[in-house]
Amino acid sequence: HFSTMYSAFGRPSIPPEFLLRALLLQIFYSVRSERQLIEQLNYNLLFRWFVGLGMDEEVWVPTVFTKNRDRLLDHGTVQEFFRSVLEQARGQDLLSEEHFSVDGTLLEAWASQKSFQPKDPEDRQGDGSDFRGQTRSNDTHASVTDPDARLYKKAPGEASRLAYLGHVLMDNRHGLIAGEQVTTADGTAEVDAATQLIDDLGGTQRITLGADKGYDRHGFVEDLRDRNVTPHVARKRKGSAIDGRTTRHAGYAMSIHVRRRIES
Repeated sequence: HFSTMYSAFGRPSIPPEFLLRALLLQIFYSVRSERQLIEQLNYNLLFRWFVGLGMDEEVWVPTVFTKNRDRLLDHGTVQEFFRSVLEQARGQDLLSEEHFSVDGTLLEAWASQKSFQPKDPEDRQGDGSDFRGQTRSNDTHASVTDPDARLYKKAPGEASRLAYLGHVLMDNRHGLIAGEQVTTADGTAEVDAATQLIDDLGGTQRITLGADKGYDRHGFVEDLRDRNVTPHVARKRKGSAIDGRTTRHAGYAMSIHVRRRIES
């Protein structure tokens, strides 16, 4: 896979496996930026060993990540890496293939509020920093630095932010991530992504899917049942799509309890 990403001619590139290992370290140790990650690679022998660098080997500059990030994404390297890890877990019998949970989270975009300006350039005033009293919506406005980001809030009373939505499918037995997806932020993205993640699992066996109250929607519950999926969704106080046919079973309470693990 890596050999298809790089040309056989020109200056040798930094091995992509080095970059992936370095990015894993950034996640594991909550390193705040790629510049700080490079600083740690300069003096941290543990980091150097994990990445594959020798003790006296020169470390690359932070802009290497910027130049290679699109290449890793465009060639599906991240997805291939995830599938490889998932296959290892499946080979060690760490995925149940029967009981899952799904949840969505807000991913704040790297775009400031002042970049959210009218789509028509003639309607723009100033640099966008003074937007008090203005009516702004995704229909009339867009970020000039990140056009795919949407102004969105997950709960009433929260401040709206330019964001995306991240979706995760978790195996209930061991708490491992069995599927992931990132979408634009809108009112139906969570249930649409959950349906897609279930479809990506494949198979015809009956499975259970735990979820919070945000997924308690009649259309979504019916879609799950059409797919041979038992909806272990937390019930809303009024107008719930989940009835006694589901809640009377002990497995429902177990799924509701276990699904909280996905939020951590």
